[in-house]
Amino acid sequence: MILLILDAQKLITNSSLYDFTEFESRIKQLISCARENRKEVVFVRHDDGCSGPLKKGSDGFEIYEGFSPAENERIFDKTVNSPFRDSGLLEYLREKNEDTIMLAGLQTDYCMDAAVKAGFEHGLRMIIPAGTNSTFNNDFMSAAQTYHYYNDFMWNGRYAECIPFSQALSLLSK
Repeated sequence: MILLILDAQKLITNSSLYDFTEFESRIKQLISCARENRKEVVFVRHDDGCSGPLKKGSDGFEIYEGFSPAENERIFDKTVNSPFRDSGLLEYLREKNEDTIMLAGLQTDYCMDAAVKAGFEHGLRMIIPAGTNSTFNNDFMSAAQTYHYYNDFMWNGRYAECIPFSQALSLLSK
């Protein structure tokens, strides 16, 4: 099992996210637990390209300071919503014969959704700990409604296992 932290970048990891305090705290706990138990932590960053706000090389593109990768941890960059397309991540996982991903990060309704469904399509076991993904309000749903729609209805039992946070810590401790 690897812990995959998706798009937790400086520009978008902020207090405007749904339940930011819990989100931040829980991801820090996951990373710490994974490291303590010698589970690999992998990070993915989204690059919008030269015209986007998440432009590679900009300060906002970098991983949020609270989740900073350790020196030996891998970072993959992507230019589309799915972290498994043209980033090298899927090939890396296949080389390692890794098929179980514990996934946390941003944004629930964009790259997290793409990652969950693409991972499922690639035959990966996708595990989503409660309170470890978030998003912003949009024109159609509040951030809270969006979070619950995906975690409680869309993903769970279809594309992923959405599990209690305590169970995630237990899995990382094995």
